Amino acid sequence: MSLDPLLPETDLTRHRRLRDQGSLDRAELNAVLDAGFVCHLGVVVEGRPLVVPTVYGRDEERLYLHGSVASRSLAGGTPVCVTVTHVDGLVVARSVFEHGVNYRSAMIHGEARKVTDPDEKLAGLRRLTEHAAPGQWSYARGPNRKELAATTLLALSLQEASVKIRSGPPDDGDGPDADLGLWAGTLPLTSVWGPPAADPALPDNTPVPRHIARREGTRYA
Repeated sequence: MSLDPLLPETDLTRHRRLRDQGSLDRAELNAVLDAGFVCHLGVVVEGRPLVVPTVYGRDEERLYLHGSVASRSLAGGTPVCVTVTHVDGLVVARSVFEHGVNYRSAMIHGEARKVTDPDEKLAGLRRLTEHAAPGQWSYARGPNRKELAATTLLALSLQEASVKIRSGPPDDGDGPDADLGLWAGTLPLTSVWGPPAADPALPDNTPVPRHIARREGTRYA
């Protein structure tokens, strides 16, 4: 079944500010999610808000998040909000008021479901692992029964989600402050994977696997 290319607009996903930066394009949502692997999970626990960084993976319809069974934020069955943000640069304007950030962000709302089916749990963990390090699932030892029991996996539908993207120069180039003679522009920020650093416990002749070595020098996010 093909998914609608546009996400539905709901009360939670409607853009009320900076509407020109907002999008309900499913392809743009997927692009933001695919660019990284760390998200922030927001949930109310015992009447107080709790925001936890964690890793994620996705398929076409849902986001998978994982953590320890002891984590209060991963209980499942409660409304959550997950955000993913990539910073692309600082926007330096002529006035402090017009300073800003070039960024790509996604926000997903819904009720997280704890994955209990063994096959879905294993498939979700594989997707999550491959999202962060493609090729690692088949290279490393898979989780055993004890490790699976100690791991919580949540599934969150991607149906109620929205995206915001800001790019380009400052917005005050055609205003009164343009006559101040001050420098304005952007300071790009780029993250790049560095060279693999071997575990000191490894034997000296242990080769770096190809799927890890090829990440060096490539851009993250």
